[in-house]
Amino acid sequence: MLKEKAIKKKKTNPFPIVAIGASVGGLKAVTALLKNVSSKTGMSFIFVQHLDPAQKSLLTSILSKVTKMKVQDVKDMEKMIPDNVYVIPFNKGIEVTDGHIKLIPRSKRGKPISIDILFSSLAQTHKENVVGVILSGNLNDGTEGLKSIKDAGGITFAQDHTADADSMPASAISSGVVDFVLSASEIGQQLSMLNKNGVLRRNL
Repeated sequence: MLKEKAIKKKKTNPFPIVAIGASVGGLKAVTALLKNVSSKTGMSFIFVQHLDPAQKSLLTSILSKVTKMKVQDVKDMEKMIPDNVYVIPFNKGIEVTDGHIKLIPRSKRGKPISIDILFSSLAQTHKENVVGVILSGNLNDGTEGLKSIKDAGGITFAQDHTADADSMPASAISSGVVDFVLSASEIGQQLSMLNKNGVLRRNL
């Protein structure tokens, strides 16, 4: 049974934000998640996937076909609104400050850490109003970011053995920072159920 974790109202952050990170196999996983989450949760969704910076992403056009929510590429200092899906540009990193998405240069060296950066910035500014989700991918980006979300009082999910590439979710799970381990479709269903049951939005 899912434990209850309420998200309290903030003057500047009045709705939950679901931050989703993925790498290899991420498109398949996020598609399953979005197909199974209500388009009227009152939450805002941000999706970050490790992509080749030299190859333009088609994520926005693909994902817009699987959800009734508006799916859009992130624009610099964009103000997030509920029931929208924001996709990281293929050649940028992002962080969030007071509900605005800020584009930052993408690191050209070392392992990808775009998910950690996003998750950590959300934890700092939105505290318990954040849900962190790690889907299919290699390496361990997102583990430290999920820890920041959990420490701030947010809720954390990771994809189970159904992930095409399981090292990224497995890293988060083994670190002990994941509240719920589910398939991508089940994560979508639980996000809808949490909202329907008033758990995420109970104190709004």
